[in-house]
Amino acid sequence: MGSDTIQKKRKISLYVRKYLYLFIGAIIAAVGLEVFLIPNHIIDGGVVGISIMLSAVTGIPFGVLLIVINLPFLFLGYKYIGKPFAIATTFSIICLSFWSNIFLPVLPVTNDFFLAAVFGGIITGTGVGLVIRNGGSFDGTEIVAIITDRKTVFSVGEIVMFINLFILSSASLIFGWDKAMYSLVAYFVISKMIDVVIKGLEETYAVMIVTSQHEEIADKLMKQMDKGVTLLHGEGGYSKEKRKILYCIVTRLEIDSLKSIVLDVDESAFITINPVSDIVGGRLRRKKGH
Repeated sequence: MGSDTIQKKRKISLYVRKYLYLFIGAIIAAVGLEVFLIPNHIIDGGVVGISIMLSAVTGIPFGVLLIVINLPFLFLGYKYIGKPFAIATTFSIICLSFWSNIFLPVLPVTNDFFLAAVFGGIITGTGVGLVIRNGGSFDGTEIVAIITDRKTVFSVGEIVMFINLFILSSASLIFGWDKAMYSLVAYFVISKMIDVVIKGLEETYAVMIVTSQHEEIADKLMKQMDKGVTLLHGEGGYSKEKRKILYCIVTRLEIDSLKSIVLDVDESAFITINPVSDIVGGRLRRKKGH
């Protein structure tokens, strides 16, 4: 089998896997919304929240409003972010709309607003996180935030937060202040669950170590922690001294062990630790027995 054929099959496999996850994410989000949040008049932020409120006022199905309101945002996403994102987002929104109608007749699991906000937030956030991790979105306001970020001093997160605070506050006019406050609880839980799904339960960090004892430290990291270590070639900006920089990936629980190993060998070593949101290719090596 030729390399081109293998590469083509691999691309098709990744493509199918991506859209399968988008499909599953939409199902999970629909359960959280239709079984927990919407029946208790608790909303999420963004276009989803706007659609829930308009559905309550007009009687138009939530799924229909979700598609209609997102249409202009999908056009902007296609124009400014790219075709793959627009296609994945369109697919995700259509799936969420479809499954929302499927789960619409299902009675709410609980009428306790706090439980609905927490568990609805967990389930919805899991679905949304799965969609975002695979290149899609349910929310056109994120597209506006990305575009606005390029033209203002505000970050994407700040813009999304401002929009959502306005939307969640608006819920008080339709459902009352108590539901608006429960909506804030749900929004917080959803945000945290999205982070968990995107980053994973076991956070990983990229570590760079500048040291004159690179050989000994690399050897100990590989033997004692079973870590793959990459040697980068560096040069002092002022001294112009050639030096080696060690690069490796560790989990949150392994950070202290790494620091201890490095500083035991070289107390003057310079260590930087940065969170990693995703790792593609290779594998995160772990010490046997862990």
